[in-house]
Amino acid sequence: MASPAQDLGPLLDKDGVRLTVDDAIATVTLTNPAKRNAQSPALWRALAEAGRVLPGSVRVVVLRAEGQSFSAGLDRQMFTPEGIEGEPTFIDLARSSDGELDASIAEFQAGFTWWRRSDLVSIAAVQGHAIGAGFQLALGCDLRVVADDVQFAMRETSLGLVPDLTGTHPLVGLVGYARALEICVTGRSVLAEEAVSTGLANIAVPGEQLEDAVRDLASAILAAPRDAVIETKALIRGAQGRSYDDQRAAERAAQARRLRDLAGLGE
Repeated sequence: MASPAQDLGPLLDKDGVRLTVDDAIATVTLTNPAKRNAQSPALWRALAEAGRVLPGSVRVVVLRAEGQSFSAGLDRQMFTPEGIEGEPTFIDLARSSDGELDASIAEFQAGFTWWRRSDLVSIAAVQGHAIGAGFQLALGCDLRVVADDVQFAMRETSLGLVPDLTGTHPLVGLVGYARALEICVTGRSVLAEEAVSTGLANIAVPGEQLEDAVRDLASAILAAPRDAVIETKALIRGAQGRSYDDQRAAERAAQARRLRDLAGLGE
């Protein structure tokens, strides 16, 4: 899926990640299709850097991937005794202190967290395999548009691990506890029809229509005033953690801010 923003030149292009910006839309592309966009600590650091260098003018971030697969999960070299050159192996991580191990995993997670920033709406365009870390990266975004050949799967448990790249919280929020548990502990694939019916994906389209569907969704988001989108996103995100009455109060406060801003009476 080509991106017109690429013509403007990348702000970042390293370790399998490219960031381009076209006015209010940024595009983050996974750029290692030969390895099905397998993930490594270097890629995670590049994802975190993309979030840090994102210009303040950006309102929508599109996450996409080159090739037939969105991301097939962890680079298999990470499972070998030698690991990836220059990176700690799983054995090295296991032998580190509690604090060091926690800090290492927190660093890995940083590339997955910024997609839900309050001032952005992020859209994952997902085709083919989105497995493990790939599934969790797609879950890091606010919205997911998928091709009809998509295959989501959480394989960490079958490898003796757990999903630790921030994917469990959004997964439970989207599909509920029982289905999220079943998906994770069985490692089975979730295909396009189920992804849409359970709320995991917003829409599924034929692969050749994925780019257009994402572009249309981004345009619809940009049609609304930015501050109204930011306030609405905050309301929706906070709803699950609030009581009904607390949510009513949050709506009143947000609307008061919007009315005063529209009337030129905001701070």
